[in-house]
Amino acid sequence: MTQISSVAAHTLDVPGARLYYEVRGSGPLVVLVGAPMAAAAFAPLAELLATDYTVLTTDPRGHHGSVLDDPGQDSTPQLRADDLARLITHLDAGPAAVFGSSGGAVTTLALVQARPDLVTTAIAHEPPLHTVFDNIDELNAGTADLVATYASGDVLGTWRKFFAIANIPLPEPVLEQMFGGDRDPADLASDAFWFAHEIRGTNTFAPDLAVLRATPARLLIGLGDDSADQFCDRSVRALTAQLDGYPTMFPGGHVGFVDDPAAFAVRLREVLG
Repeated sequence: MTQISSVAAHTLDVPGARLYYEVRGSGPLVVLVGAPMAAAAFAPLAELLATDYTVLTTDPRGHHGSVLDDPGQDSTPQLRADDLARLITHLDAGPAAVFGSSGGAVTTLALVQARPDLVTTAIAHEPPLHTVFDNIDELNAGTADLVATYASGDVLGTWRKFFAIANIPLPEPVLEQMFGGDRDPADLASDAFWFAHEIRGTNTFAPDLAVLRATPARLLIGLGDDSADQFCDRSVRALTAQLDGYPTMFPGGHVGFVDDPAAFAVRLREVLG
């Protein structure tokens, strides 16, 4: 796509890490965040929003440009929420509308719990939570198997299991193209960090339902139109039921903002508006 805005890339020192982040555009502050998905994946959507918003994207701690002082430190939703709070405060452009997807949705929930004063609207898009279900032990065992499989060196086997657990159909040739062969070392390092230090803390985050119900921030739980029957479809519906609400629908599936950023930007503007 054609770049329409200038991109300012910076780093910010925070406890235990140096965060890489990018800022585009001008206007009210919108934060786009994932985990483990990094800033680059949000760039097309950020470009579209930058015509009327200041858009902040960032690499989560431990991924790509956001380097940890201790590479063996686990990344928790609470730590990542603190990172976001520090970034928003550092920019001095808040409070912000925050869109977090997948692990970034869990980060967003943790941010709303800890610093609702920094958030106007929070959209937690498809958080992969185990704690909203009764069979938590079974789900956690599945994650432990993923971690062990990756640690054994079976990268393709790990991702094959991952998409089976997520109930996201992915043909074997596509799986091999995405996760086999010669890959960018930074992507491989990101995968390794995700499985060793991040996925368990993300899946096992327990939202404080009383705090989320009472938050002064506008909290929405997002769900893709094409995510029916996937794990995150079930987790979103379970969480929204516990919050006495309903999902806010977005186009596409789990990564609809990557697959069709133009359609996603239209819907996100509607929701923010």
